[in-house]
Amino acid sequence: MQSPRRTEGVGEAVGKRPMSAALFSTRVKSSRFDRERQTRQLPTPASAAQARNVATTMGMAVAEERRRRRWPARELARRARVSTATVTNVEAGRGASLDTYARLAVALGLTLEVALASRRRRHGRPERSDLVHAAMGELEARWLTGRGYEVALDHPYQHYQFAGRADVLAWTRSPAALLHIENRTRFPDLQAAVGSYNAKRQYLARVVAEQLGIRRFESETHVMAGLWSAEVIHSVRLRRATFRALCPDPADTFESWLHGGPPTSGRSSVFLLLDPTASPRRAATAGLERALRGAKPRVRDHREAVARLPR
Repeated sequence: MQSPRRTEGVGEAVGKRPMSAALFSTRVKSSRFDRERQTRQLPTPASAAQARNVATTMGMAVAEERRRRRWPARELARRARVSTATVTNVEAGRGASLDTYARLAVALGLTLEVALASRRRRHGRPERSDLVHAAMGELEARWLTGRGYEVALDHPYQHYQFAGRADVLAWTRSPAALLHIENRTRFPDLQAAVGSYNAKRQYLARVVAEQLGIRRFESETHVMAGLWSAEVIHSVRLRRATFRALCPDPADTFESWLHGGPPTSGRSSVFLLLDPTASPRRAATAGLERALRGAKPRVRDHREAVARLPR
């Protein structure tokens, strides 16, 4: 006797056990839930940007303090009880857990501080300790935007294990020229300042060119601008060989950005004294040789510069 022909049930394939309608429905719902959950977990562009900024800032702080202590990465990893790869990733600006940041902070003798601030408050009046640095950047940005350059302030960058922020950037696309200014109100640790500046000279142009979609910059002008104070002038004269080796090019290289146009080729490194409170009738900058040979201080130190800033 011929057995009746069997009809496939819901979700059943030939040679496989049949799937009940209830189980099939459950799997469909589970799949939809997983997709919705993954969608909800994707960061928004704004949150991703904030996360990158936090990771970059954390990485820069860890790297600077580790270099100041002259520890290799493996020594910090040992003290923090994390892997050397973790230290390298954090310093490169890649995100890590709060526990990892806390371990690194404790090992370096730092304090981990996390805060949420409103945008209105953040973009309001800067903290007192940052007023002079901010005024220097504001003056430079005003000069450069007034001459039609594209300008960025406090620009984050990342190149493998090196991560940091460029105080002021200006660029042109034709010719492809980059100006980078690092502002210093004082030099409490000259070795750390030199290391940070040299890292930016080495890697910054490459990273910025990639961010802007430029094949490469034909010319680079790097400027270390120090506050025109007795404190900074003393540091420069005390370490004149260091500053001459670090910034061997004349101030005219920077001046060409303000009067005429940027250099069309080559790399240069310039030191400037900068007075953010200078009147329009008074020179606001002086080159390295003038700083070494007789420039008179405009202010005694950072504190006096703060007091002289317009309210």
